[in-house]
Amino acid sequence: MGTSASILTSPNKYTPERLLADSIISAFHADVMLNFHNSKNYASGGQFLSTTLSISDKNVRENNDSFLLYVDALDNPHLDFFYNQDVGLDSNNKLYQVGTMEDIYGVEELVFRFVYHYLESNPDDYFWVADYDWVYSWEDMQKLKSVPYDSDWCYKNPKHSTND
Repeated sequence: MGTSASILTSPNKYTPERLLADSIISAFHADVMLNFHNSKNYASGGQFLSTTLSISDKNVRENNDSFLLYVDALDNPHLDFFYNQDVGLDSNNKLYQVGTMEDIYGVEELVFRFVYHYLESNPDDYFWVADYDWVYSWEDMQKLKSVPYDSDWCYKNPKHSTND
């Protein structure tokens, strides 16, 4: 299993339908392909957990750049994000971990384009790469967009200089 990442959002605004709509809009603005087959994942008890989107580079015949994005149900038991303080966010600000990207290693540029446009539309949300003690805000993504692209962008602390 590769490196996973997630979108962090407020429980007050999260619905699977909104994430689906925002993902479609973000894919459109990022000029990437989005495939939605309405393939649903269920718990052993029959409880709906998530559905899956595939985000791909438009030149999919030339390269195989793609990642899966899981859109979680509201009653998915894994929505709560418990690492606010670890990643430098206010511990009183409850967040949901949604829009999990299964494996971003090797598709960092595609992820950057998608996340940039997602956060542009949702500037109060964050992007978090699992196992790192920082998150990317809309402001961080704007700063990264203003400098030459770095393929390791998502493995570096955005609060450090962009020239590190």
